[in-house]
Amino acid sequence: MPVHVIDHPVAQDALVTLRDQRTAPDAFRRAARRISAVIVGEALRGIPTTAVTVQTPLEPAAGHRLAGDVVVVPVLRAGLGMLDAALELVPSARVGYLGLQRDETTAIASQYYAKLPADMNESFVLLVDPMLATGGSSVAALERLTKAGARHVRIACIVAAPEGIAVVEAAHPDVHIYTPVIDRALTPHKFILPGLGDFGDRLYGTA
Repeated sequence: MPVHVIDHPVAQDALVTLRDQRTAPDAFRRAARRISAVIVGEALRGIPTTAVTVQTPLEPAAGHRLAGDVVVVPVLRAGLGMLDAALELVPSARVGYLGLQRDETTAIASQYYAKLPADMNESFVLLVDPMLATGGSSVAALERLTKAGARHVRIACIVAAPEGIAVVEAAHPDVHIYTPVIDRALTPHKFILPGLGDFGDRLYGTA
């Protein structure tokens, strides 16, 4: 399974802040943006570029600009906490939205909203969802993206559980996952341990 664990000091520092139950929503949002910037930056490795030459105040300089079409797709609502960081890194990215709701009893995800850009078959698609728990939402999102024509998809998440990774691997073994941590396990109610609680509630102060 192509899982990339991002052992970056900035990501690990932000992760501790996110885990801490004393972290208020405003600090939680700042930490979410910090860690998301590191994760998304790593997930964008390999994106196509084109060679360019620009004129500096002193002389011409060779370099590279992003050449591929990037589509960022947050899973609502928690994925919105990672979107701003992604757009800071790639301001030209197109954005799609997927609304998925997990049944607390069966852990099966159902779609309640979808708005995706057209012509994604050659796009570099980044699915952002902070918590990869059971894997049900990620698999449902990947299937929806595949039906919409996406062929090059990566997942960026802040915390992942082994169970969720295994489910994604079984359904989509070619999809790379980028995360700063793989936590221990899921509770019987499908919460990640040690995790960081309900990401959406803590992000928006609705806990």
